[in-house]
Amino acid sequence: AILLLFWMCALGNCVAVVLAPIVLGAVGFNPAGIAAGSYAAFWMSADAIANGGGVAAGSLFSLLQSAGMAGLSWVATAVVGIVGGAVTGIVVYLANFI
Repeated sequence: AILLLFWMCALGNCVAVVLAPIVLGAVGFNPAGIAAGSYAAFWMSADAIANGGGVAAGSLFSLLQSAGMAGLSWVATAVVGIVGGAVTGIVVYLANFI
């Protein structure tokens, strides 16, 4: 059971790292900027309205925009992998009780 949990966590890490750039692009964070009419454009508009006309530097939106334009840094890739593995581990562990 522990070995299965280990392999599932490793798979979750890989899947999260591979899917992160795909998901960023799908919601509108692209290398060319925010895609018009996308979820990211809607979020940017709402964020700008809430912050008096601009998106706050260092906000989650600005970090995702940077990642969409420049790609994920090695730190961001590590965090995505760790979170993906942890979520997979939790799901596999809890699935044992169903």
